[in-house]
Amino acid sequence: MVKIAIHGAGSIGCFVGGVWAAAGLDVTLIGRDYVGDTIGENGMTLTDYAGFSAHIDPHGIAFSTDPAALENTEIIGLAVKSTGTENAAAEIRTHAKKGAIVVSLQNGISNVETLRALLPDQTVLAGMVPFNVVAMEGGRWHKGTLGVLMADRHSALQPIVEAADGGPAALELRDDMTSVAWGKLLLNLNNALNALSGHTLYEELSDRGYRRVLSACIREALIVLAAANINPAKVSAFPPKWLPHFVGSPNFIFNTIGLKLQKIDKHARSSMADDFEAGRATEIDFLNGEVVRIAQAQGLDAPINAKIVELVKAAEAGGQKNWSSNALVQSVLK
Repeated sequence: MVKIAIHGAGSIGCFVGGVWAAAGLDVTLIGRDYVGDTIGENGMTLTDYAGFSAHIDPHGIAFSTDPAALENTEIIGLAVKSTGTENAAAEIRTHAKKGAIVVSLQNGISNVETLRALLPDQTVLAGMVPFNVVAMEGGRWHKGTLGVLMADRHSALQPIVEAADGGPAALELRDDMTSVAWGKLLLNLNNALNALSGHTLYEELSDRGYRRVLSACIREALIVLAAANINPAKVSAFPPKWLPHFVGSPNFIFNTIGLKLQKIDKHARSSMADDFEAGRATEIDFLNGEVVRIAQAQGLDAPINAKIVELVKAAEAGGQKNWSSNALVQSVLK
């Protein structure tokens, strides 16, 4: 049986690795002490918005805090924050065998390029996680939004495709992962707004004020991407060019259709909101900051996304959080 390691077993890593283990795959989770303690005490309970539920006993899945556990694994799902990519690459380079498959399950665009430069002895594939996961009390990880995992097409991933088929961590292999990554980034522009709002995703997206800011972020990003000849793929219910219009639509339209189409339940929140709560550095430079970077490379400005970067960095430094939708609109769209 193929040996799989999930390096960076936080919320996403635990859910994906746990569901794959529950499907019969040989999975080792590599993460922090507190995650191991939680699993050791409770086991793992995996749930989703559609009613899926699985439980793994405390000894039913391997867990380690030591990256040496990467030895002899054939597939490594990398789920560390974008800010930890270089450190994780050094650990993989030290411990993983030559020829191992590394699948980046990270947010942002540039991680795959960075990993390929740092890991010449491994095969690096792009992956995309379109859903949110909340770590809940009692060793429960809950998938709170719609979405199917995607990755570059490679024969080594076929055992995962077959084992996980039909489950909440099913894997779809694609030939257009660069476009997929940009399509996902458009959706991830909401991560910062959700964190700044202090609300769950359901509460935040139910408020048209927040969605007006998100619509403006996406619209600006689409202009920047068009200038750079980048075509984002459709990774949600709507094609990218329609997103700003639908996101900015009145509540009676969006709240009736949009929230249901995305299957957003009332537990879901963005990973950046978790970072705010834990006092960690965020991935803002790899999300809205990526739009700003591409704009600058094209000789353009991206003032709306730049403002979001500024507000998040200020919040990281102890500045204002829990922005009302009206205040955010006034600050960003004035």
